[in-house]
Amino acid sequence: MILYHGSDVEIKCPKIITSEKGRDFGFGFYTTTIQKQAERWAARIANLHTRQDSAEHKPVVSVFEFDEAAAKSLNTKFFEGATLDWLELVIKCRSDIRYSHGFDIVFGKIANDNVGETVEYVLAGVMRKEDAVERLKFEKINDQMCFNTEKALQTLRFVKSYTL
Repeated sequence: MILYHGSDVEIKCPKIITSEKGRDFGFGFYTTTIQKQAERWAARIANLHTRQDSAEHKPVVSVFEFDEAAAKSLNTKFFEGATLDWLELVIKCRSDIRYSHGFDIVFGKIANDNVGETVEYVLAGVMRKEDAVERLKFEKINDQMCFNTEKALQTLRFVKSYTL
């Protein structure tokens, strides 16, 4: 399986990315199966970094081959769509950056702006989780695959990168 990672630098050797902001599936290296999505991520990151330091940053997409056979021995979680289980994991990871779900790899939908707003409604107690999942069934939600451990990163092989 081919996976894409958008940034403003070429990534040949992926690393677990940690931040103070809660991520959908916790600390990890995030990829997608959707090339255009990675290109949008790359453009957004390059624009953000250009604004931060006034130096021009170029969007770069790094392409990886995922060794599915090697991943069979890992603790993986694959979510089929926006389900209650998926939403509960996203809520736990976004609300507590120290939360560790114990998976090596998580594949599921990405909580984009519209989805993120719905998650915020649940966190604020404005919307029930079940209602949120119903609402999200009508959203076109892209995917993401998060590599949460060093063992998981070993299943990725750098293929190439390109600049937009």
